[in-house]
Amino acid sequence: MSIESRLAELGVTLPEPPAPAANYVAFVQSGSLVHVSGQIAMDADGPVRGKLGDTMTVTQGAAAARLCAISLLAQLKAACDGDIDRLVRVVKLTGFVNSTPEFTDQPKVINGASDFMVEALGEAGRHARSAVSAAALPLGVAVEIEGLFEIA
Repeated sequence: MSIESRLAELGVTLPEPPAPAANYVAFVQSGSLVHVSGQIAMDADGPVRGKLGDTMTVTQGAAAARLCAISLLAQLKAACDGDIDRLVRVVKLTGFVNSTPEFTDQPKVINGASDFMVEALGEAGRHARSAVSAAALPLGVAVEIEGLFEIA
């Protein structure tokens, strides 16, 4: 089954990948690896803003992380000239969580992205990962995630 078909089964349509907001590129390919720049949580209403441990719950943060994962796949599809089935595996995700100093459930928040990658991609979605706290993120978003992918 193609990745696009699996995403459709999950009710996910990859959006147009967002353009970089500053002086950087959305992705860089080096050999068979594609490094995708950090993707912020965005929904139909715009940036998903909030601070974990204050204005957002872990469940809301995990939903924001899932949105980041969808944006990562949209960027990857663009890097693959529209053929996301070139994806071999997700190598690593690095998640940043806008959280209070007392908040310690960053891994549970980033699970929203990790769980989605495995649900959508199966074994190819299993990856190494970091989940860290940030005092603030661009535009006040709750989550930002960057990814490293292997492609054929």
